[in-house]
Amino acid sequence: MAADFPHVFEPAADPGTPALLLLHGTGADEHDLLGLGRALAPGAALLSPRGRVSEHGANRWFRRLREGVFDVDDVVARARELAVWVEAQVAERGLDPARLVAVGFSNGANIAAATLLLHPGLLSGAVLLAAAAPLQGREPDPVDLAGTPVFIGAGTADPMTPIDQARLLARQLTERGADVRLREHPGGHGAPPDVLADARSWLADR
Repeated sequence: MAADFPHVFEPAADPGTPALLLLHGTGADEHDLLGLGRALAPGAALLSPRGRVSEHGANRWFRRLREGVFDVDDVVARARELAVWVEAQVAERGLDPARLVAVGFSNGANIAAATLLLHPGLLSGAVLLAAAAPLQGREPDPVDLAGTPVFIGAGTADPMTPIDQARLLARQLTERGADVRLREHPGGHGAPPDVLADARSWLADR
């Protein structure tokens, strides 16, 4: 039986917008990114699940061995679990799978990146904020992400996700055909207003 995720769903108010899959960061929940989703794509359908892993009571999408070190086997298993659930939700909600865009922050961006790399075709694009390369020491399989648009916002002073991780993820996605926009900023582990404005414009252009 497929795993269930506590979630919030808001139907589209504007049929011309994409559907956004909102994936929160560590310690947040299914309500955390609703405001961001509305700001990035006003009127879009919003599908916002809660991560099913608990780290000392904090919601996460996959386990980690310590700060900055992921349990990569769990990343793979949890990305598969999420992909199955998303496919079922797309069918149940009548969403257009060709217009499903993930928006993730930190741990949520990492699971979104893993889903792109491990389940090509499920997502039509992604906005990844403060993301790392989710498979760490493993080089992803040579999947076909031809033309898949991906926006990555990354801080050059991020103490939790070094900028090299965002650059590695951008390379891995680009080498597999994705159309990547890497937007670096001088800040830390966050998404400054100018980066979010760029992400909104980037999303509107697509």
